[in-house]
Amino acid sequence: MPTDETAVTAFAEPDRPGAAGARALAAASAPRDDATSPYRQIDRSEWARLASGLDQPLSEAEVVQLRGLGDRLDLTEVGEVYLPLSRLLSLYATATKRLGADTARFLREPDTTTPFVVGVAGSVAVGKSTIARLLRELMSRWPGTPRVELVTTDGFLFPNAELERRGLMDRKGFPESYDRRALVRFLSEVKAGAPEVRAPFYSHMRYDIVPDASVVVRRPDVVIVEGLNVLQPPPSPHEVAVSDLFDFSIYVDADAEHIAQWFVERFLALKAGAFANPSSFFNRFAHLDDEAAVRTAMGYWTETNMPNLIENVLPTRHRATLVLQKGERHGVERVLLRKL
Repeated sequence: MPTDETAVTAFAEPDRPGAAGARALAAASAPRDDATSPYRQIDRSEWARLASGLDQPLSEAEVVQLRGLGDRLDLTEVGEVYLPLSRLLSLYATATKRLGADTARFLREPDTTTPFVVGVAGSVAVGKSTIARLLRELMSRWPGTPRVELVTTDGFLFPNAELERRGLMDRKGFPESYDRRALVRFLSEVKAGAPEVRAPFYSHMRYDIVPDASVVVRRPDVVIVEGLNVLQPPPSPHEVAVSDLFDFSIYVDADAEHIAQWFVERFLALKAGAFANPSSFFNRFAHLDDEAAVRTAMGYWTETNMPNLIENVLPTRHRATLVLQKGERHGVERVLLRKL
């Protein structure tokens, strides 16, 4: 009988079905490491030097509260990776606001500069939710961007009843499971400068949209939009892509075999925690022993999350302004920043 650790490793081997395709796609779509690449490619040590002179605004307790299950985020990672990134985003936001004011003066109109919108994309279990929460906290500490709101695209999933009606419950997380038009409408109103915009609220405990609940956005300095498919092109050339409404976009990248292992580890942690709540949609998994839980998690990974990564998420990586490349232990090893 294998231990929990070896069971996870056995199901996360790179030779499992679909992994070769993911590696091939990753290699084909990876930014080129030469002078013709549209990206600056910055190693972790070089990127970390950009934090010199920047004060660490977060305490260890705050970092612990921000990180998700399975993340190994610590003060060192925050200081070396995300503090410089938050400063860069603040510079972009301030410059965009200044350009908006200059344009208004040129047109002899009132300054109607709208919120700076940041998209955060990447696979399930890659850590994008933690990064989005962390950037919200860090960006709000910079003088030019004190008001930062975070919206996740989970709120724009169709309700479970509608997914069942459309036969899409097993495709939850794929592009067709989202109300893309509602998301585009929401972001269009944000970018139009509407005084108040509402997004639906999604409960991970209920695994569904909560009726009559919403997330309210009232003209902040920055709106961060986090989700699997936010960098996808539109379904037809005549439609607006969600990413057309972003001012800056981030793709959180990692090898598929590493993400698979993180997904299983997170499932095991949830089984011991949130799944134990009788109100949880996933309470039926709470009784599983760890070996059965690993098999269940890898079933979800190979049947749903891996295909979605290969078909829909990974092919959008090249559309990002910045790519964070993570290593096996969740730490960022390289940053790719699109050249201006």
